[in-house]
Amino acid sequence: MDAEQILRLRPMLARFLKRFDDCFARKDTRAHLSIYVGGQLSDLDRKSVEPIALAADVPVRTLQEFISQHRWQEDLARDRLQDIVAMEHAHPHSVGIIDETSFVKQGKKTPGVQRQYLGTVGKKQNGIVTVHLAYAADDFHCLLDGELFLPESWAADLARCQEAKIPAGMTYRPKTEIALKLYDRARANGIHFAWLTFDEWYGGKPAFLQALDQRPQPFVAEVPRTLMGWIDPPRVTRRPLRRGRGRGRKVPRIVASNRPSQPVENLFWWHPALKEQEWQRWRVKDGEKGPMIWEVKHVPFYLQGPDGLPGPRWHLVIARNVLDPTEMKFFVSNAPPDTSVGTILLVAFSRWRVERCFQDGKGEIGLDHYEGRRYPGLKRHLILSAISYLFLAKTNQRLREKKSELTVCQVHTAVSALIRSWWMNGRVSTRFLERTSKKILRAQRRNACARRCHTKETRRVLRSMGIKLTDTPVCKWNSS
Repeated sequence: MDAEQILRLRPMLARFLKRFDDCFARKDTRAHLSIYVGGQLSDLDRKSVEPIALAADVPVRTLQEFISQHRWQEDLARDRLQDIVAMEHAHPHSVGIIDETSFVKQGKKTPGVQRQYLGTVGKKQNGIVTVHLAYAADDFHCLLDGELFLPESWAADLARCQEAKIPAGMTYRPKTEIALKLYDRARANGIHFAWLTFDEWYGGKPAFLQALDQRPQPFVAEVPRTLMGWIDPPRVTRRPLRRGRGRGRKVPRIVASNRPSQPVENLFWWHPALKEQEWQRWRVKDGEKGPMIWEVKHVPFYLQGPDGLPGPRWHLVIARNVLDPTEMKFFVSNAPPDTSVGTILLVAFSRWRVERCFQDGKGEIGLDHYEGRRYPGLKRHLILSAISYLFLAKTNQRLREKKSELTVCQVHTAVSALIRSWWMNGRVSTRFLERTSKKILRAQRRNACARRCHTKETRRVLRSMGIKLTDTPVCKWNSS
């Protein structure tokens, strides 16, 4: 990326934000959109309202009112973002990813804040949790939507909710219910998910899996080792008909046989279909550290439903990392029976995309920098953060050539240099942009060198284990 390409990012950003003009009835309110997004795309250390306002030379109070009090249609802005993704990034192998993230917060005023488990720090701490839906297609990924998880302690305290401007209809909902709402909203806005995937916390909720299966939505879910089910369908017996209500109607009473379901870990160790099955190696993808080789076992699986009866025939895939056999993952999928293991693995190992979105969102655009005390401000912050990230993702895809090493972080470096130059001098310094271009080039060379070294070492280890990459099947979409 040279200085001329960086210079062209400014009109690109202006055209991109103009697509959201109809979300703002007033011209002065609309002008704050470019200020807030520009602040998120800048190189400020802290990207909350006050530092952005001071850097852009606008009254702090005005920008605070824009994010939490001014009247504009944030729901329409979110729908517009999803419309853009649906129209311009549709793909036959698109993957939706459900996940949550957390923000450490002090005090008691931030909406939804309490002492709870935060995945960001890996322990219980004071903070908030938000549930998100991400979209990945080919080399593009972005966040589509996000919603606050409101704890029961908050939902039961009406005065506290009113003070934080939490809507009256917003009550405590399990995270799985929030995830289904995000999914349904994206589908209503025209987003097509060829697949859906999520981690074992969501995969361990049978009701959630069945709700997706009923929509119907193909998914590959990582599941906990304790998930209950069968490999062989159990014999189902019918008890004699009993009398039901209304004109002697007879209702069948159906119960499963006395063969109980088993946790998937027990099935792996003791069931002959898995115990006697040979591991099959697959080359999932080529990552930053070289080829990712996993060994898998694959059998039919019948999930235990809430009534204790087996559900429809699904897939159970058990994967083991050849470089670290202690790392083992269990996956369940409702894909059609003829779906290849390679396709299931591709979906299963797509979850890094949402982790990348969270990492870039927090490190580059200040996703976790919200400091307000009102729910409307937090909701708008999540939507505007997704809009800012969408611009970086679209620009990265547009500028990246077939063999280019350009990343979303490097695009952010270029945009932040452009914004900094404009805010400080009122004009763009070509010399400053040239230095930024060289900085990005050095980072690309350093990353490429590190990737080559890691790949070389990984290949050496695989050869020492007697694994030939040429003999290992590569995971492909619709592969057989």
